[in-house]
Amino acid sequence: MVRRKEDIRVRQVEHAQGGKETVCFTDFLLPEDAPGHGRVISKLVIPPGASIGYHAHNGEFECIYVLDGEATVNDDGREVVLHPGDMHLCPGGQSHGTENRGERDLTVIALILNDLS
Repeated sequence: MVRRKEDIRVRQVEHAQGGKETVCFTDFLLPEDAPGHGRVISKLVIPPGASIGYHAHNGEFECIYVLDGEATVNDDGREVVLHPGDMHLCPGGQSHGTENRGERDLTVIALILNDLS
């Protein structure tokens, strides 16, 4: 299967998970593409001052990989700063949030997969 750029879902989400401002999601793998394996694989562009609010993952886990910019992550109550090449994993049953406190866009790849254990 090939999905061309113009056919990939792009969403502008205001206050994602209760966060600040608007985040752009480019969802290039959808649940119907891998039934039972997960919810989405997306590229997120988080502008300066925007965030994904603190939220829990139950029955699934999320992995975030930083491509560009600086991410301030609330990792289940502990604040950590991530740089390009860094990864954050939020296992099922834990919570997290991501904020861009930098001066340029933060770009990450986010995978939300089902917890099959």
